Amino acid sequence: MPSTATASPAPPTHVAGATPSPSNALCYIIWPPDGAVISGGKLWVRMGLRNMGVCPKGFNVPNTGHHHLIVDTDLPPFDQEIPSDRQHLHYGAGQTDARLELAPGKHTLQLLLGDANHRPHDPPVYSKKITVLVR
Repeated sequence: MPSTATASPAPPTHVAGATPSPSNALCYIIWPPDGAVISGGKLWVRMGLRNMGVCPKGFNVPNTGHHHLIVDTDLPPFDQEIPSDRQHLHYGAGQTDARLELAPGKHTLQLLLGDANHRPHDPPVYSKKITVLVR
């Protein structure tokens, strides 16, 4: 069963001018589960979303967005475009799963839904932060 908790602490939950999202929207990591031990560091991350749809970047369709995977860092500010770097992975083609390679050690993963312009919604839609161990 997917985790339904949101991470804490989090940036403010209201952003003026942001793309609206339903108050009951929920994104979550389907796999790997929190606490998973991954051998070799290569894994698939499966991303889930409830009460909204997944749509590629650039399409301004109500109640849709695309996933961003936040790796080994905290959520970015909700009033800015989500960064695109090694810790903020964009899935702007509408992907709901992604191949990821992590170095040995402990890592955190968290999802943040972005709108057509890679900005968080209002209210923001993000998953619980999970931890995985790579051996």
